[in-house]
Amino acid sequence: MAVKIVELLNGLDAIAPSKIAESWDNVGLLIGDPQRESHSVLLGLDPTLPLLQEAIRRGADTLITHHPCIFHPLPFVHTSSPEGAFLELALSKKINVIACHTNFDNAAPGVSDALAMLLGLKELSPLRRMPSSENKSQGAGRIGSYVTPLFFKEFMQKVFAALDLKNVMLAGKPPEKVQTVAVCGGSGSDFVEEAFLQNADVYLSAEIKHSTARWAEEVGFCVIDGTHYATERPALALLEKQIVARSLECNWDLQILQSESEKPAFTTFYKNDF
Repeated sequence: MAVKIVELLNGLDAIAPSKIAESWDNVGLLIGDPQRESHSVLLGLDPTLPLLQEAIRRGADTLITHHPCIFHPLPFVHTSSPEGAFLELALSKKINVIACHTNFDNAAPGVSDALAMLLGLKELSPLRRMPSSENKSQGAGRIGSYVTPLFFKEFMQKVFAALDLKNVMLAGKPPEKVQTVAVCGGSGSDFVEEAFLQNADVYLSAEIKHSTARWAEEVGFCVIDGTHYATERPALALLEKQIVARSLECNWDLQILQSESEKPAFTTFYKNDF
């Protein structure tokens, strides 16, 4: 049975309710027709023109991204700009575009759960609970622990494996052993002090501000910046699994794909490269 976009939206709302998105965010169907049928969905992090072109190339009629393609109100649409070209192509090819942003960040399980589970953490709870939610599992970031503490070197091996990175940035003092870990997929500089106050041994996130890194250095708290892309990328596999489960439950004839072309925005260069 083909699925209408409105039905897909209802399914996504059960996974990541729009009501738990931050007030400043823009989630849900941003381009498309709620009554249109969908047969194939492509999942990605960023609403870029290359990702949209991949969706078209692979026959997907719907694109679900973490970050919204329309974030602020648009005073105009210049199709010569990256944003305008994206909107023009999506509309001309009738590609539905849906955003699951902070609603998926705050969902349980959500973006930070995916990262925490890859690290092997147990007994997860939100780093900052949503005061407006009756569900105590919903909220930003996650804090969890290992049954048996790990030496810092062992923990870092898990970090590099989870993020698929060869290097990260670190501020503060690495602990000898790691048992309690706080994480936040994506931009999580605002939660560093929260992680410290909840007695985490280490905090892993991204886009850590310089002043925050200095604070961590002075208090001796270990903070790791694993990049925005790498700390959020694991969430796509979680979202795919959840949509597949929903599709089977509702008997949808729906193909769900993950992007094969999406890459980090930054490339690492070393001195010896020049």
